[in-house]
Amino acid sequence: MKPMLPPAHRPRVALLVESSRAYGRGVLLGVAKFVRAHEPWSVFFQDLNLCDDTPDWLRHWKGEGIITRLENADIVRVIQRLKVPAVYLRHVRPAARTPCVLTDNSAVSRLCFEHLKERGFRHFAFCGFNGADYSDERRDAFVKFVAGAGRQCHVYSDTAPLPNGNTAKYEGLGLKDGDEVARWVQSLPKPVGMMTCNDMRGQQVLDACRALSVLVPEEVAVVGVDNDEVVCTLSEPPLSSVVPDTERIGYEASVLLAQMMAGGRPPANSKVFIAPRGIITRRSTEVLAMEDRQIAAVARFIREHACEGIDVSDVLRVAPLSRSTLDRRFIQIMGHSPKDEILRVRLNRAKQLLAETDFSQALIAEKVGFEHVEYLSRIFKKRVGKTPSEYRRGASPLAP
Repeated sequence: MKPMLPPAHRPRVALLVESSRAYGRGVLLGVAKFVRAHEPWSVFFQDLNLCDDTPDWLRHWKGEGIITRLENADIVRVIQRLKVPAVYLRHVRPAARTPCVLTDNSAVSRLCFEHLKERGFRHFAFCGFNGADYSDERRDAFVKFVAGAGRQCHVYSDTAPLPNGNTAKYEGLGLKDGDEVARWVQSLPKPVGMMTCNDMRGQQVLDACRALSVLVPEEVAVVGVDNDEVVCTLSEPPLSSVVPDTERIGYEASVLLAQMMAGGRPPANSKVFIAPRGIITRRSTEVLAMEDRQIAAVARFIREHACEGIDVSDVLRVAPLSRSTLDRRFIQIMGHSPKDEILRVRLNRAKQLLAETDFSQALIAEKVGFEHVEYLSRIFKKRVGKTPSEYRRGASPLAP
C-alpha cells in the first residue's frame, strides 16, 4: 500500500471586494476563472460594501495574499503591517507603492464621447458625483475630448465636495439632489448628448427627464457606465452603458498576485489600466441628432446594413444626391466619409464578435460583410493597430 501524500498547500487569499455592485461581481468572476484555470486557492471572502471599515479578522489574518477594492483610510496600513503581497483595485496613496489594476477611465470617456458624437450631437454634458475619484476622472477626460472637437461640455456642479469624504458619501449626497439635477437638465441646450459617471446617476437623470417631460433620446440622450443590467433595464427608457472589462480586471489582478506570492517582484509601473469592452446601446441613445434629415437617413441605413456587404452605391439609393454632395455633407456632419462609416461599423462588429464569441475569423469576416478573411485581417491591423488574433487575446483573459 502506497503511503498517503500530505495534501498540497493551497495559498490562502483574502478577497475584499464588494458583491453589491455589478463592477465587484464582475471582478469576483474574473478571480474565479483564474482559480479554476490555474492553481486552486483557499479563498477567504466576506460580503462587503465598497466603503466598509476594514474587517477585524484581517488585522491578525494569516495568509499569503490579498485582492482588495475596499476604500477606507485604514486598509493600506493594515495590509502593510501584515507584510503579504496585495493587489488593489482602487487608487491608493502614492506612498503605498502597491500594484493596482484599474479601469481605464480615459478610454471609458472616449467611448462615451465617440458614441454621442456619432449620433450627431453638437451639445454635450456630463453629470457625475463630484468628489468621487472615478467620477472626477471620467468628467475631466470627457471634457477634454469634447474640447478637442471644438465643443463646450456642460458639467453638473453640485455642492462643494466634503472634506475627507468617500465614494459612498459622495454618491449618497448626489442621489439626494434630484431637484437640482432636474433644474440643470432643464437649463441645457437641446438636443444634448450626456455622459453620466455611472448607471445610478444615469437612471437619476432619466427620472428627471421624465418628470420634466423632456424627450429621451430626442432632446437628451444619456449614456452611463458599468452596464449594471438591473439598473439599465429598469430605467425608462433603458439606459445605454459602457461595459468595463471587470472580469479581465479580476483575472489580471489574480495573475499579478500569483506572481508576487511565488516570489516575483511587483511591476515597476504600479498601475495597470484595463480598457472597457465597449458600449451596450439601449433606447436612451438610439437617435440621430441631425438637422440634415437626408444625412441622418444615410447614417441610419449604414448602421443597419453595413455588415450586409453594402457599398456607397447602395447608400446613394437612400439619399438621391450626387456622390460628391453626399461625401461633402456627410463629412461636414460626421467628420468622415460614408465609405469610412461603413468600414467603421463593420470593424466595430468584428471587435464585438472577436471579444464575445469563439467564431473563426473566416466566419466573422463573412458576418461583417467582407468577402475574404485576408482583407479583414489586413484592414483590421491597419485601423485597430492589432491583428484580429491579438485583439481577441487582449479582449478575453482566457483566450489561448
